[in-house]
Formats: sequence, C-alpha cells, structure tokens
Amino acid sequence: MIRVLVVDDHPVVRSGLSGMLSVTEDISVVGEAGDGSEALAIVESTRPDVVLMDLRMPRMDGVAATGAIVSKYPDTRVLVLTTYDTDTDILHAVEAGAAGYLLKDTPHTELLNGIRAAARGETVLAPPVAARLMSRLRAPAPTTAAAPSPRELQVLAAVARGLSNAEIGRELFIGEATVKTHLQRLFAKLDVDDRTHAVTVAIERGLLPSPGR
Repeated sequence: MIRVLVVDDHPVVRSGLSGMLSVTEDISVVGEAGDGSEALAIVESTRPDVVLMDLRMPRMDGVAATGAIVSKYPDTRVLVLTTYDTDTDILHAVEAGAAGYLLKDTPHTELLNGIRAAARGETVLAPPVAARLMSRLRAPAPTTAAAPSPRELQVLAAVARGLSNAEIGRELFIGEATVKTHLQRLFAKLDVDDRTHAVTVAIERGLLPSPGR
C-alpha cells in the first residue's frame, strides 16, 4: 500500500484528489494539507511514501516545503502536481529535490502510475516538462546577465519589505508603471518570474542583505 499525503491550497482540489486516490486499491491517503507548513507537520506524524505537492501556496510554498521534506525525510518522495510549467517553476522544484513534476491536466491513469513510479524511487516528468528540461539543457550557456541598476535594487529592497507597487512608487517618487517596468527588467536579469523568487535570488547573490541583517 502506497501512503500518500495530498497538499494543495484549494479545498475542492484536495477533496477531489483524495477521493480519487482513496478508491485505488494500492494507494491510501494518510492526510491533506493546505500549505507547506501544514504538510511538514503531517509528514512528521504520518511519514507518507509520496507527497503530492502543489507549488504556489500561502505561508510556505511547495518548493520550500519540498526542500524541507527531502532533507529531513529522505524516504518520502515529493511529486509536484501543479498548473504551472514555466522553466523557473520546474527548475526550482527539481533543485529542491522533487522526484517528479506533473501537471494538473494529467490523465487519471497517468497520475496514478506517476505516484507508483515515485514510490519506487523513479523520476516522473510530464511530457511538456521533460521537453522543457531537455530544451534548457541543450540551450547554449547564457552570457553574463546585466547587473541590476541601483534604482532596480531600491525597488527590489522595497518589495522585500512587503510594499506594494503603489507604495513603492510613493516612497521613491515614481509612477506605478515605472515600478512595474523596473520589476520586469529585474525578473529578466535574475531569470525569475515572480517577486518572491526575485528577492530570494537577490539575497543569494548578495545583492540584498539577508533578513535580520
């Protein structure tokens, strides 16, 4: 029997997945979680074989939860199940230690086979995801990206403090559209596609101070 934890911030999605899995002879649902923090607590108490993990959730997202689970519970396999298939999402999940990456439009049978394969220790990738990874690997090495400008880093520092675009504009005496332009340029330079990842990468590269410093 494969013991599965379902993690998704949408109750209807969780309920649907749990119901589908519960009627499968070789799969048992040991719990449901609405975010990464809740998932960690349930993994600690139930030690599932496979965690079916959504990516974008409140409090702790799927990437952070995946990394924490894989490092602390190496026998538990994390299988990402999400609607997002961008290069950044895929790479962050794989780098965090996910055993596989499936999309929510995956057919029922393929999802079940993916869970079984993950439980056996195999890597599971949806065809579009595998194609993106192969394309990324085959692409020529990128040239050194331009460094963020001082103004762009000012904007990003404000983002790190939790300010909205409108609040950043008022603080820096620039228009909200200009703030958005700075952020779009930052995303391209840092090779990310959202504010949270931009701040994380900037801290990792020493462009912004770590929290608390």
